[in-house]
Amino acid sequence: MHSLDPRFLWRGARLLGTFLSGGISHANVQITNRCNMRCGFCTFPQRAVRPDDELTLDDWRRVAATLAEAGSVVVSIEGGEPLLRDDAPDIVAAFAEAHHPWLYTNGWYVTPPLAHRLWDAGVLEVGVSIDYATAARHDASRHTPGAFARAVDAVRTLAATSPRGPTRVHILSILFEDNLAELEPLLELSGSLGVKHMLTFLSTTGIYRSGAAQQAPREPVSARIHALKRRYPHLAIFRSYVDGIDRFLAGEVPPCGAGLTGMNIDHRGAVSPCIELAHLEAANIAREPWSEVRTKLAALPEPRSCKRCWTLCRGATEAMAGRPRLRDWKDFFSEFVQ
Repeated sequence: MHSLDPRFLWRGARLLGTFLSGGISHANVQITNRCNMRCGFCTFPQRAVRPDDELTLDDWRRVAATLAEAGSVVVSIEGGEPLLRDDAPDIVAAFAEAHHPWLYTNGWYVTPPLAHRLWDAGVLEVGVSIDYATAARHDASRHTPGAFARAVDAVRTLAATSPRGPTRVHILSILFEDNLAELEPLLELSGSLGVKHMLTFLSTTGIYRSGAAQQAPREPVSARIHALKRRYPHLAIFRSYVDGIDRFLAGEVPPCGAGLTGMNIDHRGAVSPCIELAHLEAANIAREPWSEVRTKLAALPEPRSCKRCWTLCRGATEAMAGRPRLRDWKDFFSEFVQ
């Protein structure tokens, strides 16, 4: 159990210190930009590179060590589809030395042996993307027949192999204009599987995002999500993030902390404030010391006035930045750390 693991306690103490200091506490990390699916809201497949253009395992070990100078960080290991890399569990292990690795996958490549490798490597949480409650709609969205069945099987496999139980697995659903009526059936699905559920608002800005298919909701949704939370307690939310969705829709967006409390690292090690601003490459963490990366990242002025998104990675990071309110602490520990 991680609660009895001294290394887990050490990382946790360092992360709390990072929250209180307002430093970098979250990093989105794309270990590959290749993907086996063709989702309409994403441009990763069109920008895919060859495997030999991506950082090697040794490179990622250096990145993890360099990032450790920032403190203990929540690292979201993503793609593309991260499990296209055979060494994904080894990359997880590299980050688990000092950080809190979460992994996000479309579920296609999950098998029982791979699930065991990921948990043994030290992944703390795994999210599987499912955006629609029926196979027909999910598969059509992903342009991949069988995507829904493989994702549900992946959730079952990960839940069955998790050493801390099924609540270390969650379904992640993006909020679209055309799936709001499916949120309750989606929550019924995750509830039947015994896992958690998380929601993030759609972003269509930035070089890796696209509005070619789905559009973001245009109507207030915060009250609906809070009502669903009351009926489905396994829906894990930051209340301040959910409240912020309606404010975002109304154009009331606070100054962004991208580059100060969170950042993005791409498959080449290029550091940018966030994935929406991935074109703003401040430095390369695979080649430069943390002191230079941090200074160059913080010097970028664009994020302070950016109003492009209200994704979960932004909202949750900002909720815990500086001196969080009591209810944000409560949400963090009860919803995401139990």
